[in-house]
Amino acid sequence: MNYIMMAFLGALLTVSLTATAAHAQEREIPVTDIPGVKIGQTENEEAGTGCTVIVCENGMRAGLDVRGGGPASREPLLLDPLMAADSIHAIVLGGGSAFGLGAANGVMEYLEEKGIGFDVGVTKVPLVVQSDIFDLTVADTFTRPDEAMGYEAARLAMETPNYRDGNYGVGCGATVGKIAGMERCMKTGIGSYALQIGELQVGAIVVVNALGDVFDWKNGEQIAGLLSEDKKTLESTEEYMKASIEAVDNKFVGNTTLAVVITNASFGKAQLCKIAGMGHDGYARSIRPVHTTADGDSIYAVSVGDVNADQDLVGTLAAEVISEAIIRAAENAESAYGYPCAKDIQK
Repeated sequence: MNYIMMAFLGALLTVSLTATAAHAQEREIPVTDIPGVKIGQTENEEAGTGCTVIVCENGMRAGLDVRGGGPASREPLLLDPLMAADSIHAIVLGGGSAFGLGAANGVMEYLEEKGIGFDVGVTKVPLVVQSDIFDLTVADTFTRPDEAMGYEAARLAMETPNYRDGNYGVGCGATVGKIAGMERCMKTGIGSYALQIGELQVGAIVVVNALGDVFDWKNGEQIAGLLSEDKKTLESTEEYMKASIEAVDNKFVGNTTLAVVITNASFGKAQLCKIAGMGHDGYARSIRPVHTTADGDSIYAVSVGDVNADQDLVGTLAAEVISEAIIRAAENAESAYGYPCAKDIQK
């Protein structure tokens, strides 16, 4: 019996050491370290709007999962597994709500000039998808991302990639905690987080523009969201909503959280749609409430490599990196347009 027990304990120790060694390989990396994509950002700081463009000149396989009730998007059907296109060339995350969807025209113009796109004989057609947040009430209602801004963001992505977290690109006009209107919301922005395990890389870029509140999913602490009336502390959007069970006809609808999950694992469109869907678990961990009728919450997932990896592992990691990127979006934001940021709030 002692020999059997010793063998059993030895086997357990071997498994434990193997698991520990495997776990030790996990490390944080900059999202910009994932090869195959280039990211450019432009913003109009005075107007409170901007766009972020993710370009893959050789084409990236992509999927999409939309859970919010009010998305503003362009060409989402390209990512339906039933559609013919097997890859796209750029994703645009923009401000301006539906008005800002024209930014993709500028991205297409730049990419066509560079010979990037689907070859149709007479030219190459860049396949570009776009999703926008609502930032029309932040500063200048009538200045939105346009063709010129999209062109410049694509140029920067290809020539001098300039991604950074905070009030940049589409994060310029992002706010959170708007159940009581803009007078009690907070400034957020765009954030990123990425992990590497062995050869596998999984990262996310998220712009947080939610109706609900932002939480640190590791300890449950609220870090941004609905402000108290004196704007010095945080209140709970969920508790605010519970004050009345009656339907709200004029609920503030200017909200949408957008994410792009980027991995060097090799997947097709159907698998990437599933990974994007699993990524929404990250939204649910770090934003409450989320996926409301007043949000346009959407997640893209893109494959830019050929690493052999388990789909469910990548989906699980997608939720993790999205959760962390949401926190980074709140923590790296700066106060602007009269809206305080997480750094300003009393704990």
